[in-house]
Parts: sequence; structure tokens; C-alpha cells
Amino acid sequence: MRRLLDAGWFGPPDAAILDAGCGTGEHALLLAEHGHRVVGVDLAREAIRRAAAKAEARGVEVDFLVRDALDLGRLGRTFDVVLDVGLFHTLADEDRPRYVASLAAVVRPGGRAAVLCWSDRNPFGVGPRRITRRELRSAFRVAAGWRVDEIVAETLETRLPTGRVAAWLARVSREA
Repeated sequence: MRRLLDAGWFGPPDAAILDAGCGTGEHALLLAEHGHRVVGVDLAREAIRRAAAKAEARGVEVDFLVRDALDLGRLGRTFDVVLDVGLFHTLADEDRPRYVASLAAVVRPGGRAAVLCWSDRNPFGVGPRRITRRELRSAFRVAAGWRVDEIVAETLETRLPTGRVAAWLARVSREA
């Protein structure tokens, strides 16, 4: 995520960004510290409480909300960019189309999303569900209005003993 930020992928400093499945808010806070207007959503009420406490302690403005990522349209807002670090791989197969449609409801035409998820390059039996490039491409290809820009091998920091695991970074765009 830091490389995307340093490369300017998230857009100008005042870009509106949604962190879907934000957990305790570290990515949302980092983006806000760089001038972005950030909303973080998560179903876990305790995670949102912790994220809001961190924001207050750091003097950073982020709107943290308890919301369902499968129904983002209820936010009543649109965003330039959506960040998903670790949410996609938790979704059941039947929830993926709904999630992609939910993203489409809040990403402005010409906007984009970055999805960082657990990879099938990790060994079986370790961590959450393994996701293939094909599954990522399929989820966004079948959804009207999305273009898969790239899916690249990446790493994801975890609390597992290995510290880092194999991940996929999918960058997708909403057609204008």
C-alpha cells in the first residue's frame, strides 16, 4: 500500500478514498495523514471503535463507520478510490458479485480500486482462503463497468509467524 501511495496512485491529496474492511484503521489513517479525505468501513464495531480512538489520538480526521461492505451504496457517497486490504479473500463465492456491485455503487466513473488479498501461492492449511488470479479477474470481468488493469504478485504483512505472506494486488478501474 505504501508503494501505491508513494507512486501517487491514490490521486491528488484531496482525493476521496474509501477503505473497505478497514479494521482498526491503519491504512485509512496513513492516507488521511497524506491529505486524502478518507472514510473507513468495517462490520466489526470494536475495530471501528479502536480506529476512531487512534484517529483522535493522532489528530487525524477519518470518518470511521460500522457498515456492510456488501451494501456500500447505503453510504450515499461516491469515492475516487477504494482500498481493500484483506477483505476480498474473506468473502464467499456467492458474495463476490454483490461486493463488486457494491464497489461499483460508490466508485465514481473513471475511479479505481486496489484489492490486496491472500494468494494461492501460499501453502495449503496456512491462513485464510487462497485466491487465484483467475478468481480476481473473473469477479471484476463479469461485473459491468469494470476493467482489470493488472493483477501482480505482492506480499501482505500478517501476524502469522512468517510475518509476510504471498498476496495478489489487483488494480481495477470503473469505466467512464
